[in-house]
Amino acid sequence: MSALGIVGGVVQPVLIVAGSPLLVGVMRQVRARLEGRAGPGVGQPWRDLRKLFGKERISPRGTSEVFRVAPLVLVATTLVVAVVTPFVTTDSAVDPVADLFAVVALLALGAVTLALAGLDTGTAFGGMGSSREMTILALVEPTLLVSIFALSVRVGSTNLGAIVSATLHDPARVISRVSLLAAVALIIVIVAETGRLPVDNPSTHLELTMVHEAMVLEYAGPDLALVELASAMRMSVFLGLLANLFLPWGIASTATPIALLVGVLALIIKVGLLGVLLAAGEVFLAKLRLFRVPELLAGSFLLSLLAVAASFFLA
Repeated sequence: MSALGIVGGVVQPVLIVAGSPLLVGVMRQVRARLEGRAGPGVGQPWRDLRKLFGKERISPRGTSEVFRVAPLVLVATTLVVAVVTPFVTTDSAVDPVADLFAVVALLALGAVTLALAGLDTGTAFGGMGSSREMTILALVEPTLLVSIFALSVRVGSTNLGAIVSATLHDPARVISRVSLLAAVALIIVIVAETGRLPVDNPSTHLELTMVHEAMVLEYAGPDLALVELASAMRMSVFLGLLANLFLPWGIASTATPIALLVGVLALIIKVGLLGVLLAAGEVFLAKLRLFRVPELLAGSFLLSLLAVAASFFLA
């Protein structure tokens, strides 16, 4: 454990927790402006969270501890990923956990726990949303693993810090066939994992199209605030992964104050730009029919397999 890793382990979670609701606010504002609306303002997600944290906690009758613990597990797993993943610094505070398989397992654990909470309510909407979420997750997680694994083949390690450092020292990797295929696959994964168009519509409450919203309909007060905060954090984590795996410039490789400041600013700029592009793209997209979503995700898995093949045969 290096000094750089310790600093990163402190700065990164604070930055992710504080900045994720603001990222959601920026994305909503961009989408509103492109649609000709004024929008609620960039700080509205934080105001909503403050209001929810001030309300009484309510649990539906008949639910078990799974329903009550799920928001905490979702936040905790995302927070661990924010601590160990190289977002601001190349070194990790807990290097063994910064492994590709450990990070993907933590992200999957949070999603599975929330799906179990949706089933625990015993409602039709909760079960429907959980079923859809597991269908998407079963197709998304292998793609996430394989697409990043394609980048690790040339490095000889599945450690995310090692992958980022290798790309930082060899910028030519960014424009290779492997990186292009893996990047496209990872972008589709991020759209599906964060519940954005065309896979899911984060602003709808139409029963026939809900996925994420259907699982959290029974949550209220502080529990709903934790779920919303964790969802925003997961989006920041995925966008940060995309940014630093393929465009790691600016990330701090030394523990000097200037390098750390540049690393923080670089992460904010890169994640902010990716969020703006994602929100702008949604304005021109329509939601896919549910039965067409597996075709899109299967296509992304095929791209990730091609990336792995290219990393072996075109290296």
